[in-house]
Amino acid sequence: MKLNVNGRDHEVDVEPEMPLLWVLRDELHITGPKYGCGVGYCGACTVHVGGTAIRSCSMPASAVSAPVITIEGIGQPEALHALQKAWVELQVAQCGYCQSGQIMTAAAFLATVPAPTDEQIDQAMAANLCRCGTYPRIREAVKAAAKNLKGA
Repeated sequence: MKLNVNGRDHEVDVEPEMPLLWVLRDELHITGPKYGCGVGYCGACTVHVGGTAIRSCSMPASAVSAPVITIEGIGQPEALHALQKAWVELQVAQCGYCQSGQIMTAAAFLATVPAPTDEQIDQAMAANLCRCGTYPRIREAVKAAAKNLKGA
């Protein structure tokens, strides 16, 4: 099976029903998406497929028909994405486990709602769980990133 991940083409020999998360982590050694619940509930495994935020733990690799972007693909150390910068500046992460999924959800959200209200941010991010409870900081980081993206 062929996959385009973070702008690079890959060919993997896996069972069609293997979840995308395990293809990314075990076959391609991309560790940003995390295993959390395994049923698409927590959001730790969120990646973009064709620009849409999806739960990679519950998507069979054979169902992927568009480019995949992981947290590793949205920014680099020399050119961090506005969300990554906001996460660092506002010290959003505590344990950090859910943060790549949080950022990927926020990036897809900001691509469709560039000037969100607090309520819109809360609704969009509610599908991602953070056991540390950094939701107020997540909201502030999404707002800060939206302002920076708007000015870019």
